[in-house]
Amino acid sequence: MGKPLNSLGRSTVVITGASSGIGQATAEAFARQGACLVLVARDRDAIEAVAQDCRDLGARAMAVAGDVTDASAMADVARQAVGFGGAIHVWVSNVGTGAVGAFHEVPLEAHEQVIRTNLIGHMNDAHAVLPIFLRQGHGVFVNMISLGGFAAAPFAAAYSASKFGLRGFAEALRGELVPHRNIHVCDIYPSFVDTPGISHGANYTGRRLSAPPPVLDARRVADAILRLALRPKPTTMIGAPTVLVRLGHAISPELTTRGMALFLQSYFRRAPQTASSGGNLFRPAPRSGGIDGGLRSPAQRRIATGVALGLGALAVVAVALRGRR
Repeated sequence: MGKPLNSLGRSTVVITGASSGIGQATAEAFARQGACLVLVARDRDAIEAVAQDCRDLGARAMAVAGDVTDASAMADVARQAVGFGGAIHVWVSNVGTGAVGAFHEVPLEAHEQVIRTNLIGHMNDAHAVLPIFLRQGHGVFVNMISLGGFAAAPFAAAYSASKFGLRGFAEALRGELVPHRNIHVCDIYPSFVDTPGISHGANYTGRRLSAPPPVLDARRVADAILRLALRPKPTTMIGAPTVLVRLGHAISPELTTRGMALFLQSYFRRAPQTASSGGNLFRPAPRSGGIDGGLRSPAQRRIATGVALGLGALAVVAVALRGRR
């Protein structure tokens, strides 16, 4: 059923959560390389629109309406993908969501849905495609995790639990696959990305949410995924904040978490008020939103370097405090 990839043309790629943001950017990037695409999201109209954009770029593309929290639906996606493309070379497990708010003020069903989506959903993806990879003898499974896989995010407890769990799941899976040298599990850890995701997610803070600069262009993440498809590696960090936060958390988790909590509390006090909402946790967003979320601005770009230096200083302080213990 084919060989490991040496080019992206004629590869068959499945992308979940492809109706907006990083998923849509990744679909378009693979389309430009001539890949055969199977695109998955809950909103049938939104995912069909992205598939048509990819066809306009010259790719073969099939849209599938499906929910990653449904294991049988993901198994069916895998079967359809093999029928459509003859094999599955790359599976990009991209779906992610969040619920922001004090843990005790967020409905328990919202916490549970975040875990189902961000952790169980990725496990459903892997469970659907891994038998196909094993029969083929090759395949690349790309896990979209985030900076949150390295450091906890106060006021997003379920999100943190799901991302820490997803990192552990991927590491365990890589251990099982050691005998299969052409099957790869690749984790991606971007820092904050300019997508509609923040506006789509659940918000129980009563305050408008944003992301601190520097904020990445989703197309940069998509380019990293393309590189992984050809040259797989276990861990890819994108953006200076991920590297610095990972270092700071490894040295002093307490300091990193306390600093993040204080930052968020200060932000919530100053942010404009808005109505609480369950967002897209239990149903697709009313509007898919495209690739960009409108979070980047000239002002954010100007202070990006300063923010990176500030994160670096936090890591240095953590080293110093660690040395005093």
